[in-house]
Amino acid sequence: MNIAHQSIDWKEIFHPKNILLNLVGVAFITLALKGFMIPNKFLDGGIIGISILVHEITQLPFGILVLGFNLPFLYLGKMLLGKTFAIQSLMTFLLIAAGMTFIDIDAVTTDRLLIALFGGCLIGIGMGLCIRSGSTADGVEILAMLTTRKIGLNVSEVIFAMNTLLFLAAAWSFGIATALYSIVTYFSAIKSLDYIAHGLEQYTSLNIISSKSEEIKALIVKKFGKGITIIKGERGYLPDNFDQKADCDIIITVVTRLELLRIKDEIRKLDPTAFMFIQYIKEASGGILRNRQKH
Repeated sequence: MNIAHQSIDWKEIFHPKNILLNLVGVAFITLALKGFMIPNKFLDGGIIGISILVHEITQLPFGILVLGFNLPFLYLGKMLLGKTFAIQSLMTFLLIAAGMTFIDIDAVTTDRLLIALFGGCLIGIGMGLCIRSGSTADGVEILAMLTTRKIGLNVSEVIFAMNTLLFLAAAWSFGIATALYSIVTYFSAIKSLDYIAHGLEQYTSLNIISSKSEEIKALIVKKFGKGITIIKGERGYLPDNFDQKADCDIIITVVTRLELLRIKDEIRKLDPTAFMFIQYIKEASGGILRNRQKH
């Protein structure tokens, strides 16, 4: 069934956990914008950054701008991610607009470095919490997904290109120094968002080649309760013994950051010469993994 025609999951939308995450996320975003960024003309990336720029130039209400600029992306969100996502995002946009319109917060500081770091971290945390609730706080991510499908660039590349234009406009309007600090704000926000959205449980693929593969298989499955996949391979082909080779099992398991060090330590106790390499995974679902992704 086409995702755009899927029914709305009202239980998901009004789940207490999602509502709480959304409210707390919007509170962090409002604090970052009113307490740090807008009073000092600092920009974030995306639609929020565009709204700040237009607000400073035209003095139109920020709440109306951020809502108006984000609304057109809801249709794209419905087509790409479904009606439930679109409704949850609409609620987030409305809450941000209401918070920016009706809540008064005095500027916390005028120190540029503190604004860049703490303002960026706060808005990143807020956006990450909104993502974990099943919505988005910035429509540019939806636009980037659509652009990616059309021109083949990945989402990060598209967002970076869009924000480059935004920060050039900021440099023209507010000066080079403010634009450079805004870039620091943006990167602080991205790091915080990634940490909150994926957390300590970001998945990692651990690949192991060892002569004691059977013991390592038992360790990973029985002691740590993790699933494994086995690829049949060959080991050997060393520079001084190129013709010597032997069949081997390449063990692959998907673990979290918290589990990774413990598992590696236990494997080294079994085989100090085991060859291990790590691949970071953007997203994982199915199998015995917990499905933590909302969209």
